[in-house]
Amino acid sequence: MPPAATAGTWAIPRGLVVLLVAASGVVAIAGIKAFAGILAPVFLALMLTMAVQPLQTWAQQRGLRPWVGMVVALVAVVSILIVLIGAVVVSAAQLATELPNYSDRADELLDRLRDALADAGVGSDQIQNMLNSLDIGKVVDLLESALRGLLGVVSNLFFIFALLVFMAFDGMVIDKKMAFVERTRPEIAYALAAFASGTRKYLIVSTVFGLIVAVLDGAALWLLGVPLPILWALLSFITNYIPNIGFIIGLVPPALLALLEGGAGLMIWVIVVYCGINFVIQSVIQPKFVGDAVGLSVTVTFLSLTFWTWALGPLGALLAIPLTLLVKGALLDIDPTTRWANVLIAERAPDAEGSKDDAEGPKDTETPAKDTDAPAT
Repeated sequence: MPPAATAGTWAIPRGLVVLLVAASGVVAIAGIKAFAGILAPVFLALMLTMAVQPLQTWAQQRGLRPWVGMVVALVAVVSILIVLIGAVVVSAAQLATELPNYSDRADELLDRLRDALADAGVGSDQIQNMLNSLDIGKVVDLLESALRGLLGVVSNLFFIFALLVFMAFDGMVIDKKMAFVERTRPEIAYALAAFASGTRKYLIVSTVFGLIVAVLDGAALWLLGVPLPILWALLSFITNYIPNIGFIIGLVPPALLALLEGGAGLMIWVIVVYCGINFVIQSVIQPKFVGDAVGLSVTVTFLSLTFWTWALGPLGALLAIPLTLLVKGALLDIDPTTRWANVLIAERAPDAEGSKDDAEGPKDTETPAKDTDAPAT
């Protein structure tokens, strides 16, 4: 006969826990997908607010009134948005003006390709099917749809601006709130601090390397005579925030325009120059800094890019790493018993001596002082 159950020893079977977690994950993912139009601007506003939050902290540490830091941070983030969106709008207008001028050149290139394939013995039906798949009009439509997706941020600009204002107001007292959370719930404070620190490090690293890549790419395209070098430099800067495949996305449009402008030779030069600059910086140097900053492996970053792009659209690709850090903080860093999983998704394996401490997170060696401002319970 099995022993009688003892009070307090019952627990949910681990298999059932896994099923409940999986079901909850499916529901959460469906909700994210359904409300992508709202969540994507909210996450963008949150990332921008976190990026400029140190300005508010800096102002308060120098004895300035909290509203001064709020105004400085708000002006900084709105200026960034206006400059980027304005540059994209102007460049997209220039691209829309330039593309129709290359229609004759595109037809000429297709005729040359048709003749070359015919000389190689390829059948006319096969040539026709191949050329239909290489329709320049489809390529132009693809470029225009990508730009429309990027410019879709403009339609949510008022919503994003309102969120930035409200978040900037909350930022005036966020340090005091975090101090209270750290005294009452140190594990939650640790997870939030890890998320904020990792996100800021990632944004700093990506911005610095993005500026370097944009300047080098723009200068190279200008020297090669490729039209609209400023637009493609701006595209290189923006796609630098897209992990793993941002380099390829930034290469395709200028390479196609170089083909229409100067033929296959100019396109090859663009590809060679981009590979020489972007591969070394974005694929060799930058991942080392990003991996150290965010603690995510290359596989995890690629999977996060795929998921967030599918869930939130173009903004999901730009915010893939910060959003993954947010999920990591909410699911792993917040609980000491689950921090061991950070070792599996990290870029580097910890050493034998520091692995336990790294998995458990920081420990407080002093008893926190009593918070006299905390509400009585």
